[in-house]
Amino acid sequence: MSVAIRVIPCLDVTDGRVVKGVNFTNLRDAGDPVELAAQYNEQGADEVIFLDISASSRGRETTSDMVRRCAGQVFIPLTVGGGVRTPEDVDRLLRSGADKVGINTGAIADPGVIDAITRRFGNQVLVLSVDARRAGAMPSGFEVTTHGGTRSAGLDALAWIREAVERGVGEILLNSMDVDGTTDGFDIEMISAVREQVDVPLVASGGAGQVQHFVEAVRAGADAVLAASVFHFGVLTIAEVKDALADALEVPVRM
Repeated sequence: MSVAIRVIPCLDVTDGRVVKGVNFTNLRDAGDPVELAAQYNEQGADEVIFLDISASSRGRETTSDMVRRCAGQVFIPLTVGGGVRTPEDVDRLLRSGADKVGINTGAIADPGVIDAITRRFGNQVLVLSVDARRAGAMPSGFEVTTHGGTRSAGLDALAWIREAVERGVGEILLNSMDVDGTTDGFDIEMISAVREQVDVPLVASGGAGQVQHFVEAVRAGADAVLAASVFHFGVLTIAEVKDALADALEVPVRM
């Protein structure tokens, strides 16, 4: 039987508040992360992802406190990322109540940290977050970016994802910076290209604006679909997305 498709709201957190913009600019306040997570839990979300987009040392303390408060109220898996650079960072977040931990810039700076984390905690704990954009100079046509998509990491996105999976990453969170926050639809070509390279669970992120976009992402190879602004600002509900997926696809959807 196929693994059920997950529908995941993403909470971008800075200074203890959820924010959302377009391509990580013009950020709008979207509410309290613990309150939003509790609402999504009640609405039937399969998981909640928190990303600390400030990732300062103060931000990490705020994130740990937020995760602790959420873990006491929310009974779905919590994935937390932002500022993760060492196995000790992973340990801190898991002890705070996270089920999985996302890593991005820390792995780019030191790929060996993937090996160290997965040896200690297992690959099911570690999610590689990839902010990718189109780049004709790269062999695959996609490059890895950092700093909210403003800087090239000098890495071919598909080659980096393959290496990370070989090192032990258990899941990929793929965010298309070209469409992030635009509500114009997921980058189907990028999702398909990554799906052809690796067989670990793939979470598609960036660009969701209507229910059909989620269906298209799953058809392209995503095992889970993630969105932020359409859920935060009431454009779509978790139930609407799940109903559309269940109606359109011959795969199970958690209801």
